[in-house]
Amino acid sequence: MSGPVQSIERAAAVLRLLAGGPGRLGLGEVASALGLAKGTAHGILRTLQHVDFVEQDQATGKYQLGAALLHLGSSYLDVNELRSRSINWADALAARSGEAVRLGTPLEGRLLIVHHVFRPDDTLQTLDVGALLPLHATSLGKVLLAFGATPLEPVVAAGLETYTRHTVGTAGELARALAGIREAGWAAEVQEMVMGEAGIAAPIRGHGGLVVGAIGVSGAVERICDPKGRPHPPLVDMVRGAARAVSRDLGAARW
Repeated sequence: MSGPVQSIERAAAVLRLLAGGPGRLGLGEVASALGLAKGTAHGILRTLQHVDFVEQDQATGKYQLGAALLHLGSSYLDVNELRSRSINWADALAARSGEAVRLGTPLEGRLLIVHHVFRPDDTLQTLDVGALLPLHATSLGKVLLAFGATPLEPVVAAGLETYTRHTVGTAGELARALAGIREAGWAAEVQEMVMGEAGIAAPIRGHGGLVVGAIGVSGAVERICDPKGRPHPPLVDMVRGAARAVSRDLGAARW
């Protein structure tokens, strides 16, 4: 019986490295981390890029996981499992934050809301489960775009519809926003979808670190943000903590 195929082992190691890293990695960083010659690492990265498992940022030349890997992960994780693993954490987040909590996944270039916990007060609220929302104008959607859970190009090609004067309206503006989200590890929307409303979201990861969904809070901008429109740090911490908890339940070892 033949032994392991070295090239496949190395490709898997590259994917695990990109999945577990804090952000995009350059060729030298990949080669050094795995003890590979730069030429060997470059060949592996180019091959993975050719099959859409890896994407290269044109501005920096650095690499990140490609959205095509999500389709492989979907064989073990479906919407029902994601929702069932998130329910308790979403309920706890709503109770702690005092805000509505929503869970989202990508679907055909849009954001699908798969779970919604009402704000814990007596105000009239509408259930959003099943709603399809724009990716570029929501904190949940921007998380999915930033971390490769769904491809960016079709969203840009379809046109970035403007919902308010704060909505991201150009490809360049969106690219800069997504880069900032990847660096920070979370996303915000401040009156981008609806005037007077704001939201905070963070990525949910599954096995291997792949982003499979997003969880976040939403509510009146004066409750979510300070007078300068900056999300309150305690709310950011609550959302990120809930995202890490769900990710751990889904088998994301680093979370």
